[in-house]
Amino acid sequence: MPTTRRTYATLAALCAAAYLTSASPWLATLALAGEPAAQLAVAAQQPAVVLRTMERVADWQLAHPTGYPLEDWTEAVGDAGMMALAGISGSDRYLLAMRSAAEKNAWRLGPSMYHADDYAVGQTYAELYQHFREPHMLAPMRAQFDFMLEHPRAGSLNWKTPGVQHRWSWCDALFMGPPAWARLSAVTGDARYLDFAIRNWWLTSDYLYDRDEHLYFRDSRYFGQREANGAKVFWGRGNGWVMGGLVRMLQYIPQQHPERVRFVAQYRAMAQRLLGLQQADGLWRSSLLDPASYPSRESSGTALYTYALAWGLNQGLLPRGEFEPAVRKAWQALNSHVTAEGKLVHVQPIGEDPRKFDPQSTDVFAVGAFLLAGSELYRLGLADSGVHEISVTNPSAEARLEQSVEWPQTQDVLVMDALTSRILPSQRLAQRVLFQTDLAGGDTRRFLLLPRQRVPAAPPVRARAHARFVPERLDDFAWENDLVAHRTYGPAVMRDPKELLVSSGIDVWSKSVRKLVLDDWYRRGNYHMDQGEGLDFYHVGTSRGCGGLGIYAGKQLYTSQNFSQWKVLADGPLRAEFELRFERWDVAGRPVAEVRRVQLDAGSHFSRVESRFSSPQPEPLEVGVGIAQREGQGQYQQSASSMSYWEPALGANGSNACAVILPQASGFVSQQGHYLALASTPPQAPFVYYLGSAWSKGGDVADAAAWQAMVAAAARRYAQPVSVQQLR
Repeated sequence: MPTTRRTYATLAALCAAAYLTSASPWLATLALAGEPAAQLAVAAQQPAVVLRTMERVADWQLAHPTGYPLEDWTEAVGDAGMMALAGISGSDRYLLAMRSAAEKNAWRLGPSMYHADDYAVGQTYAELYQHFREPHMLAPMRAQFDFMLEHPRAGSLNWKTPGVQHRWSWCDALFMGPPAWARLSAVTGDARYLDFAIRNWWLTSDYLYDRDEHLYFRDSRYFGQREANGAKVFWGRGNGWVMGGLVRMLQYIPQQHPERVRFVAQYRAMAQRLLGLQQADGLWRSSLLDPASYPSRESSGTALYTYALAWGLNQGLLPRGEFEPAVRKAWQALNSHVTAEGKLVHVQPIGEDPRKFDPQSTDVFAVGAFLLAGSELYRLGLADSGVHEISVTNPSAEARLEQSVEWPQTQDVLVMDALTSRILPSQRLAQRVLFQTDLAGGDTRRFLLLPRQRVPAAPPVRARAHARFVPERLDDFAWENDLVAHRTYGPAVMRDPKELLVSSGIDVWSKSVRKLVLDDWYRRGNYHMDQGEGLDFYHVGTSRGCGGLGIYAGKQLYTSQNFSQWKVLADGPLRAEFELRFERWDVAGRPVAEVRRVQLDAGSHFSRVESRFSSPQPEPLEVGVGIAQREGQGQYQQSASSMSYWEPALGANGSNACAVILPQASGFVSQQGHYLALASTPPQAPFVYYLGSAWSKGGDVADAAAWQAMVAAAARRYAQPVSVQQLR
């Protein structure tokens, strides 16, 4: 790169700028090589450099813990930023740090049940749940929010009213409280939480929002106050909290929700007002309407505005030509407040004079705001990288949690949630990409398909589905996900003198943990005893077990021998898929063979089975899919397309449950120790059904009624698949 002549002063200034924004050593090289300052600014905003800057700031913060309580609002905002970084970083250290903090806190909220600051940390709990899907992560928050729904606080929002902080009576609360409710709604499918957040947002807005200025008063104490220049008092960081809160609400208010338009309108009005209040150095001052009286640079409020405005650019809600220069200028200004070690400075301390404070001051909540801003600048830099956009629509009124989505795709891509800018776990299949999302009833969400080679980092994807042939255990074939595990039997067990087991039935392994256990249990060999993860106490024998099949002829079920060949088609992280071949068997004088393809996705109790039968005769075959009956008082239920069975409890082991969903079922019979679902299929045509299982001690299905409800919901889900469309 050619070096041009510059004065020593200019070169020193460039080096200083590169030093302060040094996300990577090559920025300093550019400065020394004589690159113009404008080019340095552009270089500092490339996705790879933005990511490295975020990681450097986050690493400094993790190395310098604050000493605040883990559930404090300050930590909660820092955690929110760390979770944004975890969604794009190639390292899992930020995600694991957040999980570690939550575990140390036992997933508790703060000490005051109704104070928004004390449940702000619930935002991170809900986002951690999106990654790990472990019910205990939500249990305390859900119990508390349910109590609050049943015992709401009412009354005046006037700051002088006793107990007023038990309502959202100050503008900062709109960042702390409502997004926690919205996130809990998104990950549970319970719309009551979102309704509560929206209803109370507008109560606060109606009280504190100035419709002439399009800004929020901090609280009612400021209604009549004036700045030195006679202007109304609107605090910079306070309105930053509102803008950040608007974003974090809009991320989870469904597109078709009747209140979404109102939120967007308020967001746009505030954004337009704030654009004109940005100062020449790219920052916003502590007082929005009297910046001259508050000359100190302040990074936390600016970080919140940068986050909110960059998000609006990424959503197409703000005109790019008007707002993008302001956003990039603000990000560059924020970078100048990051030291070489990664410390974010010029943070106005909590409760101190905003006119004058130590320029070296920092705080974790400002770091969180900075990381949130960085996540949207990172996304902004990827916008022109050959990105395609798709939408996924839930056609039903019921929420779809962990909905699997497939899209034809020959290129290796990463999938980013367009609203949250989080890169989602995905799996590359043959000519397809697979990912999962949560969808509210009737919701449509958008996703970006990013060419992997153009993305600086891919977050690690945790394996949640697994399938393999198990020759060390007499040719078993086993498959599992984070909720269930199954196996069926191969040729070796038919020859073993101790077993001599001829069975193509489906076994159930009862799990009580969300991790994959298949390999560990086989390695231990004593999986018939519960050692804290579950056990195998389901008896198959020669029965159909849980979802095995046969050909039904003359009121008799004819079944094959064990599978003879196997092939793994996909082995996680989100889907396990495999194929089994069953050699010809006799069906009342008619030879029949089967090729069976099974797939199991993360987060589902149900495996999809697609069988193709071959036979010399062209006449249709009647297939019977079975559930083994048990002695004792179980609970059986059937519908037009499903049957579910809650087995009698087996001592301290509790009850296993099984279900079969057969969309084209023609009838149901009880015969030969089985409940059978029947349907006809021509040879070579795909015969599709779903088999599912659960355990009373597994943590998410407590009784027969819960299991029957889950089966019914799954049947409706399969009858109405999501629709996927390409937008660009």
